[in-house]
Amino acid sequence: MSLTELLHYLRLGGVTMAILLIASVVALGVAIERLITLWGVSEHSRTLGETVNKHLLRGDVAAARTAAERSNAAVADMFLAGFDRLERVKLNGGALESAVERERAQVGLRLRRNLWVLATIGSLSPFVGLFGTVAGIMRSFKDLGLDVESGGTGGTATVMQGISEALIATAVGILVAVLAMVFYNYFQARLARVLVELRLLGDEFVELLKERPTQPLSPTPPEPAARGDAPHA
Repeated sequence: MSLTELLHYLRLGGVTMAILLIASVVALGVAIERLITLWGVSEHSRTLGETVNKHLLRGDVAAARTAAERSNAAVADMFLAGFDRLERVKLNGGALESAVERERAQVGLRLRRNLWVLATIGSLSPFVGLFGTVAGIMRSFKDLGLDVESGGTGGTATVMQGISEALIATAVGILVAVLAMVFYNYFQARLARVLVELRLLGDEFVELLKERPTQPLSPTPPEPAARGDAPHA
């Protein structure tokens, strides 16, 4: 299909084709924005998780918290929620796991943002295209009736041409819907994997935070003997 034919069909589609064109641009924009947002989420989260776990294994909670505060990884908010809850857990017996899990749910909501747009475009675009086709067919039969009233032959060629042009709206609607649903299903599958990884990182973090050593691992030097207690020669 040449550019001239494409512009011709767009002009014939009118408002319906304009809506489908806008929907395709919006779907593409959402897909690009989500790709940028989800780029490297798993890798950055795993890297931060390894760093925080190393500090916790040494009992250095301050260093682990500092690493989480300096990171932009998605899992950093989960770690910070756990650190914020740590002292309150000691005081009132609150659930450390609940705090981390709540923050993981918040992270999941942020990662799923705008995906409803793709789902909406994917489900409604075929109906918009079908509406344009029905309107085009109605217009074709109306033109046929006016042609007969004015003394024309009312041949089927005019009707067939109008119907073929009207069906373009359905084809475009289906195409936009397919593209939107491909992006939506891809992001859903990727987010499912990312959320599982975040859950595993959160569980390991909570375990290490509870089981962290309370004393430094390196032996402390003995205190000097008090004056007057020195052994006699």
